Amino acid sequence: MKKLYFDTAYLCKLRWNEPGSPEVAACATGCDALVCAVHGRAEFYASGFRKVREGFASREAFRVVASQFEADCAAGAIIFLDLTDKVMARVKGAFLEAPDTLFLRAADALHLACAAEYGFDTIYSNDRHLLAAANHFGIQGVDVVSHCPPLV
Repeated sequence: MKKLYFDTAYLCKLRWNEPGSPEVAACATGCDALVCAVHGRAEFYASGFRKVREGFASREAFRVVASQFEADCAAGAIIFLDLTDKVMARVKGAFLEAPDTLFLRAADALHLACAAEYGFDTIYSNDRHLLAAANHFGIQGVDVVSHCPPLV
């Protein structure tokens, strides 16, 4: 079973017509399921709400996208991974051992630790800070939108 770990930015590109959406959809083609940390579900809704708040989407469009997203989740096309004690221990260790120059946000650390703890060697995202921190968690960050290697 082929599973890919997508961060929330990539999950959003599958449901909202954004720059990079076609590339992300092509990456997901042939995949049995997309995987994301459970907090990505809240981030997905926050992203949609931001589109409404900033005038890029109507409330109705947001409801339609949310419904499609939930249908994907119910069908098993998107699987959310729990933030276990082992994941949180990885987060703690990453922050305690991170070089002073690493730009590491809490939500990114949760995605990266979750991906690593559940055995993924690659995470897909176009978030430059997440990609730059991936190596610190022992995984590779890939951005199929820019086709550029991750920052290291």
